[in-house]
Amino acid sequence: MVSQIKSALVALAVASQAIFTLSAQEVKFNHEATDTARITTILIKEAGMPSPGSVTRIAEQFVGTPYAGGTLEGDSIETLRVNLDSLDCTTYVETVLALAYTAAEHRSSWRDFTYNLRRIRYRNGDINGYPSRLHYVSDWIVDNGARGILQEITTASPKVRYRVKSLDFMSTHRKLYPALADDDNYYKIKSVEAGFSNHRYPYIKGTGLKGKQIAEVAQDGDIVIFTTSTPGLDATHMGIIKMADGTPMLLHASSKEKKVVLDQLSLADYIARNRPEGIRLVRMTVK
Repeated sequence: MVSQIKSALVALAVASQAIFTLSAQEVKFNHEATDTARITTILIKEAGMPSPGSVTRIAEQFVGTPYAGGTLEGDSIETLRVNLDSLDCTTYVETVLALAYTAAEHRSSWRDFTYNLRRIRYRNGDINGYPSRLHYVSDWIVDNGARGILQEITTASPKVRYRVKSLDFMSTHRKLYPALADDDNYYKIKSVEAGFSNHRYPYIKGTGLKGKQIAEVAQDGDIVIFTTSTPGLDATHMGIIKMADGTPMLLHASSKEKKVVLDQLSLADYIARNRPEGIRLVRMTVK
């Protein structure tokens, strides 16, 4: 009888914690019924695969989705936004990673997806206002890397080099970010930026970068980040690598094409045409 009571109490505690987590997590869907149904369908199918959690397999399901920037903005109170109807480069990558991570855990609930999306998008996985969102890519990599969600693999390239830069673009361009009209948000963002003063990060120089050189370190499903020489900013675009007969290709939400595409150019040719400063490569890891 005692053991049964203890078991019941443990079950009650677990259930209470789950309820608390769900009620504390604010989620704003673009279209709740269709979004949750689509997420569940993707997860059930992917979780049933022999090797679930393929980033590329999930990423390809969003090809053709319209491009839209700023879909995370607009609320006075920061909320976890889910929009499968339109994506920008960041929300595309984060959505795909959260789906892949959830499926790799053999989970198929949209609630598990939103839990993982929150973990990927926010510092320490906690929503605590606008500044808790991981706005800078370097912050995103450091935070997710420390929690074992992402791994930087740029350093595996023999062509790796390092950039030292202070990240302060947001505070020095305050008018570009409506949320920074609020002084509390502004000063908290400056506090975040202070942690990235003279930040040193790896990158592979874009000039003359060949597909074979990328393929030496990259795998199917890796995240490619395009770095920039713009003062105060570390990156301007990101996408997902798809290997096609050994050639790295780029899946990304393209502002030029106005939709998610598998780019017709190889990743090396895309880099040659668009001439970013360089690239960083990160990989999802599942514990």
